[in-house]
Amino acid sequence: MSSTTPLNPQEPSHRSSVGRRTVLGAAATAAVLSATTGRAAAAPAHSSASASSRAAKPRRDLPGGGDLGPNVIVFDPSTPGIQARLDEIFRAQESAQFGTGRYALLFKPGTYNGLNAQLGFYTSIAGLGLSPDDTTINGDVTVDAGWFNGNATQNFWRSAENLALVPVNGTNRWAVSQAAPFRRMHVRGSLNLAPDGYGWASGGYIADSRIDGQVGPYSQQQWYTRDSSVGGWVNAVWNMVFSGVEGAPAQSFPNPPYTTLDTTPVSREKPFLYLDGSAYRVFLPEKRTGARGVSWGSGTPRGTSLPLEQFYVARPGDSAATLNQALAQGLHLLLTPGIYHVDQPIRVERAGTVVLGLGYATLIPDGGATALTVADVSGVRLAGFLIDAGPVNSATLIEVGPQGASADHSADPITVQDVFIRVGGAGAGKATCGMVVNARHTIVDHTWIWRADHGEGVGWETNRCDYGLVVNGDDVLATGLFVEHFNKYDVQWYGQRGRTVFFQNEKAYDAPNQAAIQNGSIKGYAAYKVADSVTEHEGWGLGSYCYYNVDPSIVQHHGFAAPVTPGVRFHGLLVVSLGGNGQYEHVINDTGAPTSGTSTVPSTVVSYP
Repeated sequence: MSSTTPLNPQEPSHRSSVGRRTVLGAAATAAVLSATTGRAAAAPAHSSASASSRAAKPRRDLPGGGDLGPNVIVFDPSTPGIQARLDEIFRAQESAQFGTGRYALLFKPGTYNGLNAQLGFYTSIAGLGLSPDDTTINGDVTVDAGWFNGNATQNFWRSAENLALVPVNGTNRWAVSQAAPFRRMHVRGSLNLAPDGYGWASGGYIADSRIDGQVGPYSQQQWYTRDSSVGGWVNAVWNMVFSGVEGAPAQSFPNPPYTTLDTTPVSREKPFLYLDGSAYRVFLPEKRTGARGVSWGSGTPRGTSLPLEQFYVARPGDSAATLNQALAQGLHLLLTPGIYHVDQPIRVERAGTVVLGLGYATLIPDGGATALTVADVSGVRLAGFLIDAGPVNSATLIEVGPQGASADHSADPITVQDVFIRVGGAGAGKATCGMVVNARHTIVDHTWIWRADHGEGVGWETNRCDYGLVVNGDDVLATGLFVEHFNKYDVQWYGQRGRTVFFQNEKAYDAPNQAAIQNGSIKGYAAYKVADSVTEHEGWGLGSYCYYNVDPSIVQHHGFAAPVTPGVRFHGLLVVSLGGNGQYEHVINDTGAPTSGTSTVPSTVVSYP
């Protein structure tokens, strides 16, 4: 999701682009009218003996704990110059869409007055209490789109978590698009999801949050809200999905396009860092079945916690071998902000292991490696990091469970939360597949898997990646699934009893011609393909858009493909042609009307079959 104008990776683009941004503007208009800084942890000791002597000695264990490094900025209410520090980081990150800066802004429990924390790229803000209400900002946490002339469709890679906000004017602005989660937040007021001037936006995701006032998405094309409480919701453009949300609008897809589930089938909130007195710990929320409302309603969430001493506090420059040594010792991983090059997979092989990133810590696999793999074990939690494809093709960038995984993890699932994947954009990158899920009962809770359509290293073959997500495991649940621009299938689902609550997709803009996407006798690859062998599958609130700007004459036969059998069911499907740049003939299989001309009006199917 983006404008069509490529950007210099270090500078904002202020050139106008025609086509998609104009189309989105029309749709949006119609919708509106209806500190302290850490220091280095102790490095592992190295002997000064000869190489042969070192080889004879056992490797010294890596230390757990330590402080969080220079890019984790910790504030307390008495810290001087908080606003100036926030502004300094925002100036550096506001338009650094493909830059290397990474920051986590952490606020100790207490009350902060008169702040406006504007968040740019790769910036996370979070409170350090057990409950959002432990850390109150009388002020705002703001995302707007002034850097891009009021267009918020590129406001990616930033997050807010575990804070209470009392907005200055009663409404907090959070104008984001993909990969920008709003988790465990309490807004004592209203929330505006559109940029100033109601420019275009393509979000987004809220979970485990309470908004006392109303949420106004305005120009947002789509949004998913999970296990939360809202005081009201004012409108919709194409696809608004709710599961387990108190105060959500009633089911009414497609007019207005609300898809509403009373509860979320299974959920387990993201791990988070907090302070117990002066000691850091990581809280691990418990699994909920049939969840509704926030997990912290009584003030204290349910779950367990781990001391920071049980984590290897990783720093940019640590090798994959070092990270794997820490895991082999029985430590968890806390990835502090920065970029990590790995020449072999980070191997998560122990049940219950936590890999938690801060400030969009980024893994780049070198030499065609897979960045991270998970064994067929229960209770692993992966959260809060970005994987950037390297210039040598990787078969896959993250593999959850080995091929053939079959263990039952229903009691203690693997969770993948705010783990984002990018192929190209920041530079040359290639992969065959972004994410493969082989382990049963895995929960993928909010991911954006993106083959870049702008930036550096972008082209039909330059940043080739045929598949975004492949699900082989049975009983996998996806809540908040964003997958875009892959050369073939964006999602391929082979496992039985899979479920998806909310899906957002754009087909690859840059297909050179019809022949390049021809799928045998079928025109184009579906955005979401359920294998013919599947007998049970269900999805709610799924949308696919096309914007074939290289060859607008390209035709997609459908956005969704699935076997025709009673156990495979979909609710609330739509396809959209953005300004007539490409067309869909159907929504799913041979069902659903074609998209019409240049009108950018969705074609919908309420239920299938």
